[in-house]
Amino acid sequence: MTRHLLEVDDLTAEELLQLLDRCTSAHPVRVLEDRGAALIFEKPSNRTRNSTEMAVVELGGHPIYLTPDQVDIDGRESAEDVARTLACYHSVIAARVFDHEVLVRMAGAAAVPIVNLLSDLSHPLQAIADLLTIRAEFDADVAGRTVTWVGDYSNVARSLGFACAMQGMALRFACPDGYAPPASDLARMLELGASGAEHDTDPVDGADGTHVLVTDAWYSMGQEAEAAIRKPVFEPYRVDQAMLDRAAPDAIFLHCLPAHRGEEVTDEVLDGPRSRVWPEARNRLAAARGALEWLVIASEADR
Repeated sequence: MTRHLLEVDDLTAEELLQLLDRCTSAHPVRVLEDRGAALIFEKPSNRTRNSTEMAVVELGGHPIYLTPDQVDIDGRESAEDVARTLACYHSVIAARVFDHEVLVRMAGAAAVPIVNLLSDLSHPLQAIADLLTIRAEFDADVAGRTVTWVGDYSNVARSLGFACAMQGMALRFACPDGYAPPASDLARMLELGASGAEHDTDPVDGADGTHVLVTDAWYSMGQEAEAAIRKPVFEPYRVDQAMLDRAAPDAIFLHCLPAHRGEEVTDEVLDGPRSRVWPEARNRLAAARGALEWLVIASEADR
């Protein structure tokens, strides 16, 4: 059965642990030896492109980077036909897209694994990298630890919440009204095993005693026109040293990058001793390699 990774909860909790083990293995299986991997980028990226291309190389494969002018999904041909065509040449297809439904349609048509490199709904590889960073800091048993997300409930926040829930962690979302997680997502986190999942508009309360403090840009790629509207709303949610000081003594700070320094986070926090943003960025490679390795092996096991 072909396995896909469109969101973290496409995996069971046991499968997530298996995938994490592959991420940290010193001896990855070269499952893409002499094989191709199609990497579709509707949106550009620094970390995602570099980490995914190098992950394919470390697994023995050949990455092919495809831009919108080369693969015009639902323009020259449908998402389904793009997936069917690329599956003729490649053993895995990874895509960074605007619309999550495009990935769903590709997965329904492709005979090879489809990997979500980011969509408007989720960012599973970033969540896996974040989980690797948290586990490296607090050891593998992170159940009961608290993660607080400050700012906009985004695709990154959603995937991180699901990933941490599957590890038995507690989730707090400190978001302004209108930018909060839907009740259905909080319920899903509890269903996945979170020891708590709640929303509060007060970022200081959310940071109080937390073990992991996380934020992201107030406006993402494609939302630049909303910057003037969003900045006044999110200013109280800037992560500064005073907010970080409310966290647990051993707390760490995470940010998926790129950071708008001075907006969602101060330089003092981003560059400070409790920041783990560079190990987090480095773990994007481990996350991509482990996910690709696990998906290819799982997909081909019963063939």
